[in-house]
Amino acid sequence: MKHLFKQNGFNVCLDVNSGAIHVPDDTAYDILEKCNSIEGYTKLKNTDRYNIGESGYEEAYAEIDELIEQGSLFSKMEIPALPRPSEVQFKALCLHMAHTCNLKCSYCFAGDGEYSGGTKLMPFDVAKKAVDLLLSKSGNKKNVEIDFFGGEPMLNFDVVKKTVAYALAEQDKYNKEVHFTITTNGTILDDESLEFINRYMDNVVISIDGRKKIHDKFRIYADGRGSYDLAIDNAKKIVAGREGKSYFVRGTFTRDNLDFSNDVKHLASFGFKDISIEPVTGGEYDLNDEELDRVLEEYEKFSKEYAKQDKYTFYHFNISLYKSPCIYKRLTACGAGFEYGAITPDGDIFACHRLVGEDEFKMGTVDDTEFNIELADRMRDNSVESIEKCKTCWAKYFCSGGCPATAYFTNGSIYEPDDSACIMQKKRIECALAIEVQRATEG
Repeated sequence: MKHLFKQNGFNVCLDVNSGAIHVPDDTAYDILEKCNSIEGYTKLKNTDRYNIGESGYEEAYAEIDELIEQGSLFSKMEIPALPRPSEVQFKALCLHMAHTCNLKCSYCFAGDGEYSGGTKLMPFDVAKKAVDLLLSKSGNKKNVEIDFFGGEPMLNFDVVKKTVAYALAEQDKYNKEVHFTITTNGTILDDESLEFINRYMDNVVISIDGRKKIHDKFRIYADGRGSYDLAIDNAKKIVAGREGKSYFVRGTFTRDNLDFSNDVKHLASFGFKDISIEPVTGGEYDLNDEELDRVLEEYEKFSKEYAKQDKYTFYHFNISLYKSPCIYKRLTACGAGFEYGAITPDGDIFACHRLVGEDEFKMGTVDDTEFNIELADRMRDNSVESIEKCKTCWAKYFCSGGCPATAYFTNGSIYEPDDSACIMQKKRIECALAIEVQRATEG
């Protein structure tokens, strides 16, 4: 399978199975447009005699033949059977430290951080059991991860500190290395918490939507005040102390900022180097068809400018072409429900942080010794080779089927990807490929 498209002034051809990118001239592009398989190409070549004598066609066919012989065009792929452990083996757990938040963001998928279950903080006893669970139920995985999430996890900072200390004290007993991530709105930080985050958190995700007028419209306190100034100031303090450790400044765009590239550039102006601005998911802020078209135009416009700079990275334009994920990750994406789970303050475990509260995605509790293996198998089976929409999609090995939670909340099934999400994802991948071509070509 191959995918052809034109962007940023280039003809681009992606060989889906190998991930190889080619930049065919107009003649080769014309040939490749007429076939989508080696059989179709062979038939075309044998019947396209009226073009063979024309300038460029003989050379184009010869170049295509060489790429096929090299295995970088119309390549084949062996799809391995997905592994079937007899039990759930976690690689990462998301600990919902607080089902509450000091902000009341208008578009919050978690309902003011409470997940429709009321205000709760995770007690250390539950967090301790979660650590034990991760260390004991991670099989032969050496590196495991704990994500501190909410609501706003800094509202339960004391338990965050105790949990980190306990995990680090216990990890050697299991021959593990525990890595920590925290997601915060950046408004509840002081010198102590800033120092702690930068010492112990391997990754930090700071929520900022971009320009002040955009951020302060949605990311507000209960009294309607915006949180931009404090969030920016604290984000700068965090980043200044990272000393090479990972971080993301992450925002959300809605119909109010379809020119979201300006928000990316605004955040980059503070020196933030790793930036993500994500489309809003679900609820009254979902984008309509006209707005979706404008989003696609914005991605394409932004990609041309982005390719000419190297001061910051935009998450959705980052793509791994030369060190691709293992085949299992390309097939099944995030591992929700069989390698990844989210734990509520009460100790219930769900397949992912967005599916918390959805009973059919409950894996068990921190007190269980066995987990819902049927659910694990169902989530594992949700692969690009089993989802009908994905089987013939050129983007499948880059998106790995997309987000199952988005599919579930949009279409009621993890096996039915959201059309709008797919459209945006494919455009972002095209942009990322075009950026690679533009940088390689222009230097």
